Amino acid sequence: MSAVLGFSLFPSSPMNASSFTPRVEALLLALLVASGLLIGVLLVLNLYFLIRYRRGSSAPRPPLRIATWKFEAGWICGTTIGFLGFFFWGARIYLDMERPPANAYDVDVIGRQWMWDIRHADGRREFDTLHVPADQPVRLRMISEDVIHSFAVPAFSLKQDVVPGKQVMAWFEATRPGTYHLYCDQFCGTAHAEMAGEVVVMKPEDYAAWQASGSVNNEEAGHGAKLFVRYGCSGCHTPGSPVRAPSLVGLYGRLVPVENGQFVRADEQYLRDSIVLPQQHVVAGYAPIMPDFRGVISETDLLDLIDYLKSLGAKQPPPANMPTAPAAAPPMVPPPPAPSSAP
Repeated sequence: MSAVLGFSLFPSSPMNASSFTPRVEALLLALLVASGLLIGVLLVLNLYFLIRYRRGSSAPRPPLRIATWKFEAGWICGTTIGFLGFFFWGARIYLDMERPPANAYDVDVIGRQWMWDIRHADGRREFDTLHVPADQPVRLRMISEDVIHSFAVPAFSLKQDVVPGKQVMAWFEATRPGTYHLYCDQFCGTAHAEMAGEVVVMKPEDYAAWQASGSVNNEEAGHGAKLFVRYGCSGCHTPGSPVRAPSLVGLYGRLVPVENGQFVRADEQYLRDSIVLPQQHVVAGYAPIMPDFRGVISETDLLDLIDYLKSLGAKQPPPANMPTAPAAAPPMVPPPPAPSSAP
């Protein structure tokens, strides 16, 4: 039962493998004890009155001389305050789960039927397996490519729904080296039961050795630049382009004025929306003519393209005549380059 719910109720259990698990267990145990005591008190009182005042008993039944509302008000206020305490306790844990530390190690996770596509910051890629160091916060930036999935690691008290079109976040800090079960907790199709994997927690020195021993695809570093050309972005967003479009140099993290007079922070979600939902935030002073890339660009390519846009600090985008991928591996067919209003 504890393996399914994601808690152990015992601090020494191997299921207690993240910094959040002891806090979740403490809250759950306190809630179970309080609920059990409350049920016990009600049960004893009910049995007492049922037996003592049963039909035909000689128990006295004089008229009540006290105001029952005092008992009712005291009972209602007492239980309300008590369980509001549990609510705020749980809310504190939830808010901490939603606020990753600044030094968290970022990992991109794409859910698709029926596998987990995991990408590390150094370009390393895994499928259905996630290697992480112990005692290091890890932030998961997740999205689905098709249907709703749910990333669940019971030993970490971690469960996060992953939906198409919106990047969501979850984080954890594993405290015990070992291998832990990872699975999809949302029915997502015929092979849902096969969408399982594992999280391998390693000592920091072992994790460093794993990173050094593995092979990293160096071509991925320039993949985003190639995608910038492949999908026609360079036809509008490069210096000297005949189309008037917003500059992408130094865009990431900046406040962008939009047509309704407000400002939007150019974070990862903004970059994603500007590609697949370009009419959502039209940059002030530009016509809403950028094409919609929904269904055209895959989530994998979208991640690479966003990473490239984030890297455009003082750099200039690649020229429009930059060579694309070899003909042996034809890319997805993009829409024809068109004037744009957003990156």
